[in-house]
Amino acid sequence: MIRIERLATLTPRQFDDLCDLLVDAVESGASVGFLSPISRATASEYWHGVEAAIALDLVLFAAEVEGKVVGSVQLVPCPKENGQHRAEIQKLFVLRGHQGRGMATQLMQAAEQAAASMGRTLLVLDTHEGSLADAMYPGWGWQRAGAIPDYAAGPDGSLHPTVYYYKRIAPETG
Repeated sequence: MIRIERLATLTPRQFDDLCDLLVDAVESGASVGFLSPISRATASEYWHGVEAAIALDLVLFAAEVEGKVVGSVQLVPCPKENGQHRAEIQKLFVLRGHQGRGMATQLMQAAEQAAASMGRTLLVLDTHEGSLADAMYPGWGWQRAGAIPDYAAGPDGSLHPTVYYYKRIAPETG
């Protein structure tokens, strides 16, 4: 059974699982800000940074199966005074062996619900053009805003266009 959980702190097991998840994403070719091969030390450093950001305002969701983190997504509320209505979705990934089971959909739904509960009405994200994620976002109601050529290096170091998406959501009432 898949369990989606908002993580306020990371246990040592969750931290290790998240490191595995990042390494798996990069090694599978996902353009998530790292070049391949990614070291365990680099993954660990990244997740230590996320841990620190959780204490500020970053929201981290994990998908767990049998007590193991196999997917995650981050919601980053805009801290700017003129951006209190928006947030950014970052680092949505699911272990290769667990893809195709609806975890990414559930993680995105959790992030969207959290954003709505914070009064956010506009979500934004970016992804590698032509990636699996690029193909999935329109099906979840995201609108393509445009692409920037040669914006980011993929895991292999080659430059690729980045696509920007947005989604309007209703704030939670009550």
